[in-house]
Amino acid sequence: MTKRNSGPTSIIPTYELYGEDDAASAQFRLHCETIPSRSSLHHWEIGLHRHEYFFQILLITRGSGDAVYGDQIVRFEPVSVLTVPPSVGHGFRFSPDIDGFVFTILANRLPVRPGDPGAIGAFLSQPRVTRLTEQTAESDLIRSNLERVAAEWNTRLSGRSVLMETGLATALVLTARIAAQEADEVEIGGDNDRRIEALLALLHREVRQHRPASFYANALGISTTHLNRVVKAKTGLSTQDLIARRLLEEAQRELLFTPDSVQEVAFRLGFADPAYFSRFFTRQTGVTPRNWKRQEQRRLGSRGEVAPSGNAASHPITAR
Repeated sequence: MTKRNSGPTSIIPTYELYGEDDAASAQFRLHCETIPSRSSLHHWEIGLHRHEYFFQILLITRGSGDAVYGDQIVRFEPVSVLTVPPSVGHGFRFSPDIDGFVFTILANRLPVRPGDPGAIGAFLSQPRVTRLTEQTAESDLIRSNLERVAAEWNTRLSGRSVLMETGLATALVLTARIAAQEADEVEIGGDNDRRIEALLALLHREVRQHRPASFYANALGISTTHLNRVVKAKTGLSTQDLIARRLLEEAQRELLFTPDSVQEVAFRLGFADPAYFSRFFTRQTGVTPRNWKRQEQRRLGSRGEVAPSGNAASHPITAR
């Protein structure tokens, strides 16, 4: 790993997909392409840029190059997995014989996300290059999951988005384990880390059902009081506050990436009364959902980061 000089953060361009300024390019939540398909158009070099909401995963199966993460340059060889969380300035220099895939996914589509408590959340919070050791079951499983995601991308079969999101999440968790082993860390997390990770996975699946804290405690086999202590120690929040924060994240994603009305979003998030949804959102953010959506669309739309209209909900995955 070597150091490099980088310019001010403010001059690093922000894209959804590198080099695309068209606002319509934001109408997807998951995208896949081969690495040569885009890098060959830019003489095998992807300049420093970042993604506001998207997490990226690169699978390097052939060739070599450098990952530029801010002021660091990290060399990679096959077979490697490169991970880049949202808002991190990054670029790549590839050899002409490079091959592999790049996956771009909304970070909040992952069951465990950058910044979440626990070892996996910490792993996802920093840009990484993880070399996959040959002839290990976990390495083979990571590569097979990512290659399956790429294969699903080229189909139009029902349920492909579920399979793709699951495949990416599986590959990331296994990659985090390998990275931990390489750093001579013992098994990822203790009991409380595992409980937090299990809780976050449950929240990803159940948050729209408005389950009480007792539901999650029962699912984890501990008391509500014990769960609250664990969550408080790891996040500084109560269990109920963590649930509310996750529900707010879902609401913000729906408001920003779909053209649906506030009422439609409220119903889809499990609120029987849209007025109660508006009160919940305003209590959490200080602004109404309608005003928040307008503010964010103006802020991001002026930079080509989100489409002001178009039915992203009806077409969640758009080929590019």
